[in-house]
Amino acid sequence: MTVTWEDLGWERLTAAVGRCRLPGWDCTVGLVLSGTTALMVDAGSSLAEGARLRSAAQELSGGRVTHLALTHPHFDHVFGAAAFAGTEVYAAVGVDAVFTHGREELRLDAVRNGLPVAEADEAVDALAPPRHPVSGEWTLDLGEGRQALLANVGPGHTAHDLAVLVPASVSGGPEVVFCGDLVEESGEPQAGPDAVGSRWPAALDRLLALGGEDALYVPGHGAVVDAGFVRRQRDALATRFGVS
Repeated sequence: MTVTWEDLGWERLTAAVGRCRLPGWDCTVGLVLSGTTALMVDAGSSLAEGARLRSAAQELSGGRVTHLALTHPHFDHVFGAAAFAGTEVYAAVGVDAVFTHGREELRLDAVRNGLPVAEADEAVDALAPPRHPVSGEWTLDLGEGRQALLANVGPGHTAHDLAVLVPASVSGGPEVVFCGDLVEESGEPQAGPDAVGSRWPAALDRLLALGGEDALYVPGHGAVVDAGFVRRQRDALATRFGVS
């Protein structure tokens, strides 16, 4: 029997794109299927969670996860990355330095937010710098003439924010933009000590330019939204941080 997105607790967004809202921090991960390749967007908050995500992705794709894009270096999005051994990993330029020199702060942040100490230690010990740093835009070859676009749109929510654009030719429906935590639907966008508020509205302008009016925008937390929601959040952030 064919396994469906819904069978595994995932939400199917288009013919080839789905996402899963994870328990605990309501973090979203995405999956793009394209022929014999599979692109995962974010990796969950622990090695065990990453392993579960990889297993589900392999069931849905019928093959292995070939690419992993990390939207930003917060523990709930990256601590599962080491579970994707052999996968080509992409992140915004600078994430490698965070993983190398900011490991203890990542661990402490995870523990402060409720991740068990043993799971945080295990994830940090296994964390490796992404092999492919993205500066500007990176056209990702998914095989069979299909491509996705990785765009370093930050800083904003962090100093290193990456968005993923899945064009209609790949999605089998409208264009899909994975926004990471630049966009949040389930609550007010969280601005920690690594946020760059003065640049955040401009990052959302770039997201809107990437996807356009008819795209589906997938936030890092919460329900899928439209361009109007992103625009309203952009204006609210501009007011919050005192920028135009």
